[in-house]
Amino acid sequence: MLRTSRLIGATLPLTLAALLATPAALAQTNPASTTDAPTGDAEQDGEIVVTGSYARSIATATEAKRKAAYGLDSIASTDIGKFPAQNVAEALQVVPGVAITRPRGEGLYVSVRGLGPQFQNTLVNGRTVALNDLIENGGANGRQFRFEMLPAEFVSSIDVVKTPTPDMNEGALGGNIDVKTFHPLDIGTRTTLNSRYTFTAQTHRVEPNATLLTSYRSPDETVGILAGAQYWGKQVRNDRFMNFGWNTNLLGSASGLYTPTRTRPTIETEDRKRLSGIVSAQWQPTPALRTTLDVIATRLDVAYDEFGIDIYPDDSGDKKNPAAIVPGSTKISGNTVVGATINNARFMASREYSLNRHDLLTVALRQSFDQGRWHASADGSWSTAHSYHPSNAEGTVRSRAQFIAPLTYDASGGYKVLPTLTTTRDLTNPANYAVTTFNIAPKNSKDWDAYGRADLSYDVGDGLLRKIAAGGEYHWRKRDYRRRDFLINTVTGQPLSVLGSGAYQQLPYDDFLAGVTGNSPRTWLVPVTKAYYDALFTPAIANAALTPADRRSSFVTSEKIAAAYVRADYGVMLGSVEVTGNIGARYVHTDQVASGTLTTGSTPQAVSYPKTFDNILPSFNLRAELTPKLVARLAASRVLTRPNITDSAPRITVSTDAATASGGNPQLNPFLATQFDGSLEWYFNRRGALTGALFYKNLDDYITAQNVNIDIPNRGTVLLSTSVNGGKAKVYGFEAAYNQVFTFLPKPLDGLGIQASYTHTSVEANYTAGNRVLRNEMLGLSKQSYNLVGFYDYGPVSARLSYVWRDKYLSGTGSTSQAPTFTAPFGSLDGNLSLRVTPQLMFSVEGINLAGARAYTYNDDTLRFGEINYYGRTILFGARAEF
Repeated sequence: MLRTSRLIGATLPLTLAALLATPAALAQTNPASTTDAPTGDAEQDGEIVVTGSYARSIATATEAKRKAAYGLDSIASTDIGKFPAQNVAEALQVVPGVAITRPRGEGLYVSVRGLGPQFQNTLVNGRTVALNDLIENGGANGRQFRFEMLPAEFVSSIDVVKTPTPDMNEGALGGNIDVKTFHPLDIGTRTTLNSRYTFTAQTHRVEPNATLLTSYRSPDETVGILAGAQYWGKQVRNDRFMNFGWNTNLLGSASGLYTPTRTRPTIETEDRKRLSGIVSAQWQPTPALRTTLDVIATRLDVAYDEFGIDIYPDDSGDKKNPAAIVPGSTKISGNTVVGATINNARFMASREYSLNRHDLLTVALRQSFDQGRWHASADGSWSTAHSYHPSNAEGTVRSRAQFIAPLTYDASGGYKVLPTLTTTRDLTNPANYAVTTFNIAPKNSKDWDAYGRADLSYDVGDGLLRKIAAGGEYHWRKRDYRRRDFLINTVTGQPLSVLGSGAYQQLPYDDFLAGVTGNSPRTWLVPVTKAYYDALFTPAIANAALTPADRRSSFVTSEKIAAAYVRADYGVMLGSVEVTGNIGARYVHTDQVASGTLTTGSTPQAVSYPKTFDNILPSFNLRAELTPKLVARLAASRVLTRPNITDSAPRITVSTDAATASGGNPQLNPFLATQFDGSLEWYFNRRGALTGALFYKNLDDYITAQNVNIDIPNRGTVLLSTSVNGGKAKVYGFEAAYNQVFTFLPKPLDGLGIQASYTHTSVEANYTAGNRVLRNEMLGLSKQSYNLVGFYDYGPVSARLSYVWRDKYLSGTGSTSQAPTFTAPFGSLDGNLSLRVTPQLMFSVEGINLAGARAYTYNDDTLRFGEINYYGRTILFGARAEF
């Protein structure tokens, strides 16, 4: 299949050019296509219409914001099959108040107004959707939508709703994110073909991707059908220096001072392949009646291969010869041991491989009826998300070999350089290593989501009460998560040579973090996965019964949610000012059942915990058109986010590498908040706006971390991280945004434009992680973020350069003895250049992380090194055609 895809990618641009040079192809062009319009500005019915592609996208989003009856920011496609970014999450990062996470350089999760990914409610065409989970190395979340599962080329627009109305699906303390796909009756008869290559500088590899979208609308405009398919590939390499925390209760001679825990220089690679398809069919026999069917399917395969050397300054793996600081060797700064020599540290060569598959299918049907003043609709959807390893016997395969030796470390250079990590033993000599525990961890996460709703509204008239609406919905969701761990010690402690010379190799890269100074290991021995697997994973082990630990790691959680709402839209003239808005309330009843297995002593016991929530969520929105160009808004609402499914599941998962564990608490209540919002928006012309907003969120049932020591059979005492209700937090701040096309400049400079936004967020919080008190910090909350986009749209040329930056944020709460973790400020410079050579054919090149920025973390002090990540630059180039 890969060879075929590369052949397609190589031949498509030539085929497109030849095809579009023919008169037949030109004759098929839809006269209504936006690509046939002249570039620049055109006068239509007294209004100025922006026709440059990116400028048109901004103008569309600006107009949507201006007309909305609630607080809204959005982003629109520049044309069918042409979104402003390669990834939906990356497109959203230019929206005011939005920040994203980019693991290994790919936009994945979205945060709004300082609240992390779990606090957002992501919808597709207004409907809930099943959620894929992280299975690469055992992490699980439960409420964070993976935006990589939706091809950007299928998306027509994305709305970020910041002040909800009663009819909107609940679940967001941050924002309701509604991803809207293309529909045939809206875009008519058109076909686009997009062929691109993705080059990643770290891998020096080029992978093809191709997208085909075709839409048909009948001449009488009553029937439409759209179909699309995409193949997308990408090779990824991320050089990563990892540290798993700094602790005060390790290495007894340094008690009360922070010393580092496990550290891992590592190279992570991914081979990504995604196949996606979309079908949308519409039937509108009369202007009043419309039926819409939407089907979206995606399969994403990620072959993950990691080459690491784990260094344990706090653990020799031998209770008789524990790791200990050599007296007189310490270098202390404040309460941190920034340097020391440690006897009996453990060095472990590690290879981790997994083939991770993510499947997403969503099928939805909507029936709408609009007759006179009456409006009715019924909507139903079914979606399923499955994240698993295609060979369930394999899962995540961890092959390891280790030795014990002295370690000297020095972290006095700070977190942006590699610390000194040296030993007297050769990390590349296989004779130094002995085999240690071989681990295989299959995971299987299934998520089902069924959703149905009905709405009825009536347009009252032009008086104070303009419209009344009521409706109800039912939402059922189930998460079935299964994990087991094969811990194989058949030849543990024996020399690595027992597995033969094919069981190891030298690190196949000679430029690990080449641009970063420091004296950490740059090369080391790595195991060979296949050799370990073939030698150690026997049929008898593969067919072994589940252990109590396996049962503790698995769970099933279901939710049944019934909701009803009433909404009234109002309007009144106050002098010359028209004031409109809506007010109402939403009632939500949630039945949750969390089931799993816990152990009493060594005996596993099935448990099930039912829990019920009842919530009334009022909301109010006001929009005042002070002048034809000046709009003011006020809003207030009560909002909720349910706990992450993994946080409320009765489960305990113990780390295979450290004396730690994570677990759930089925008695958690939802996050609840009261929020207020006010904004002033100046639309100074049809192509520009200057807006500002103030926001305030009072979280009165915040879920916080709790850490306790528990005894696990056959593992001893481990530190369990779980969650409890009880914290309080206030989040408040302001946003400012500006966009304009400089049409007042002389040609051809009148194609220049700018888009910018700035968000400042403050937090008042007081909660605990173990016995550690955390004040005025929240997970994932950057106190400042901004973006700046300069663009040029004129004639056949479209260019864009953007810089997106976010401030540091708390990424790990720590515990009683472990320091919290912060992700350092990060900015990305991205660019795009496209050239339309004919009305039907365009060539483009796009660059991501052009400045080669690195991502850093540190542990509550810049001398306590954390992570350094470098995934390099990504270049996309290719051709797009419409016919």
